[in-house]
Amino acid sequence: MTIILDGKKLSNNIKEELKDKLEKYEKKPGLAIILVGNKPDSEIYVRMKKKACKYVGISNFDFHYNKDTKEEIIIDKIKELNKDDNINGILVQLPLPQHLNKDKILNSIKIEKDIDGFHEANVGKLTLNKFSVCPCTPTGVIKLLDNYNIELKGKNIVVIGKSNIVGLPLSLLLLHREATVTICHSNTIDLSNITKNADILISACGQPEMINSNYIKDNIIIIDIGINRINCDNKKGYKIVGDVDYNDVFNKVNAISPVPGGVGPMTIAMLLENCVNNFLNF
Repeated sequence: MTIILDGKKLSNNIKEELKDKLEKYEKKPGLAIILVGNKPDSEIYVRMKKKACKYVGISNFDFHYNKDTKEEIIIDKIKELNKDDNINGILVQLPLPQHLNKDKILNSIKIEKDIDGFHEANVGKLTLNKFSVCPCTPTGVIKLLDNYNIELKGKNIVVIGKSNIVGLPLSLLLLHREATVTICHSNTIDLSNITKNADILISACGQPEMINSNYIKDNIIIIDIGINRINCDNKKGYKIVGDVDYNDVFNKVNAISPVPGGVGPMTIAMLLENCVNNFLNF
């Protein structure tokens, strides 16, 4: 029987724990969210994060800039927030407009307030396995696997995607757990030949329903990080699907995370957890 790795249920449990933890504090954690431009997807993600923050008791401080805002203005605001004792985390919603230097902006965040773990100092700590803050999606994946007692040590794990936000940090976390990790990407030759050897397949390639039953062996575990919007057949509007053809692989796998309802909710839960930990520890 296939196990559905329910990230929504686990994330709700985490939010309840954080809410209970914060109830005894009169002062609440503060999260600053910087949004540049008016990309619909980014605005949706920000609203979801703000709603989750409100539920657990984290105060929001919103800073919304138009898409033509100069880099110096954003960095000056971050420097101001770095000094504000009411702010325990600073989040810059990605992607940023092309004229902005993403790395320069992210590295201007004080590392103790780097809620996403994107600062180069935190990336270095992750590499050395001395991290305190790690990117939210990779952390959410690990926590989801741990919740279902899925052993990582010694497993052959294939990660599709090498981004600095997901694929690379997730691969490091898996290596630190003694897994054997293969990273695949758009230039990988004969991808299916590699994925067929995986005990655990984690996809973050952004290609809707690309992974089907021909890519996997029996009784594999799949984590689907992809969030892809596709048009509905013969209907107006769209639906959200993952990188994996869920219905095609379902009867062949031992466990799988759904889209939506798998890794997505875990990403937000880890953001909240990082903010609360910053509040309690600094």
